[in-house]
Amino acid sequence: MFRYTLTPEIQADIDHFAQTARRLDVVSTLPRTWSGRVRRDLQAEAIGASVALEGVPVTVDEVRRILAGDKPPGVSAEDTALVNGYREAMQFVLSPADDEAFAWTAEVFRSIHASVMARSWVARAGLYRDRQVWLTDSVTGAQVYLPAATEEVPALVDELAGWLGGADAQTPALVQAALAHVWLAAVHPFRDGNGRTARIVASLVMYRRGHRLPQFTSLEEWWGTHPTDYYAAFECLGSGWSPDADVTSFVAAYVSAQRCQADALSLKNATEKLLWAALEDVAVYELGMDARAANALWDAFFGREVTNRYYRGVADLAQVTASHDLKQLQASGLLSPKGDGRSRSYSGTVRLMRRVVELFDLAVDVGGDGPIDGDLRNSVVASIAEKVLGE
Repeated sequence: MFRYTLTPEIQADIDHFAQTARRLDVVSTLPRTWSGRVRRDLQAEAIGASVALEGVPVTVDEVRRILAGDKPPGVSAEDTALVNGYREAMQFVLSPADDEAFAWTAEVFRSIHASVMARSWVARAGLYRDRQVWLTDSVTGAQVYLPAATEEVPALVDELAGWLGGADAQTPALVQAALAHVWLAAVHPFRDGNGRTARIVASLVMYRRGHRLPQFTSLEEWWGTHPTDYYAAFECLGSGWSPDADVTSFVAAYVSAQRCQADALSLKNATEKLLWAALEDVAVYELGMDARAANALWDAFFGREVTNRYYRGVADLAQVTASHDLKQLQASGLLSPKGDGRSRSYSGTVRLMRRVVELFDLAVDVGGDGPIDGDLRNSVVASIAEKVLGE
């Protein structure tokens, strides 16, 4: 396994992360509906970020619709399959990983890769690469890294499995996840999908080490919004495979990213918890609707188009019930329709934004009755966050 040094800075980040993790454990006590939305939104953001890092042209909102069974018309069948395959791979982290008989083997990595690549025969899903590959600069085309020789791949993957299975419990979970990530990425055992596979393996390590909340089992969204930092972290590998590489800088970058994400999600969860409760109160106490209608208000508030298919997918409703809910929200003036028939969608109105501002008594000027823009929404969310920080 690669060499690394547990520096004081890395240890400080590990300690800080542990404190934040203890605070975020309160998520498990939240209402089931809210907890489900947290998981669903984080999953969509993680998948969207990860596939974007690999050049798959889908947005987070398109991923969100695909996962709800409402495939956007502009997304190809191949890209839809990759999104669903990635979800299957992420779900692998939450299923056999709980099995007491779970064991780290090469088949774990191959199974994850098979899911990531949508079980495509053409992409050799779940199969080791059959030739030498090079990593090149996407701008210049120059070779920047030469992974391990093809014939060495099976033994090197077995070595990683053996190390994970016998790793000292004193090794911090964050360090173990970082080392698994960089080792698998450096070996590059597959033709394609190595980065996605490595990131999911790191998530699996975190999950197996007791970090069960989705905030801790994935760094996809963080890396997706900081791609330069992500790729720079691999510079410690040099220009080619070396089992003696010192990867301290990668471990430092990984642990720092995990700490920063935990901090950011701690504030985000506290803020969005209040917002969800407010939207649920609007649905139940002001409109006399079932609490499930908060799902539609939630997506509309964040600027997402809500279709009947999407809404019934996230709220688990029959088509008629979903249609009734959406029409009632339209009648209230909180949603505005666009299109007809199956193409009809709903978006949030200024009245919805104004109601949120009133409920939280925010000093935000909502303005007239024009469309909601991202700057206004960000100002409202930031103002709610300030209230959280002030408590």
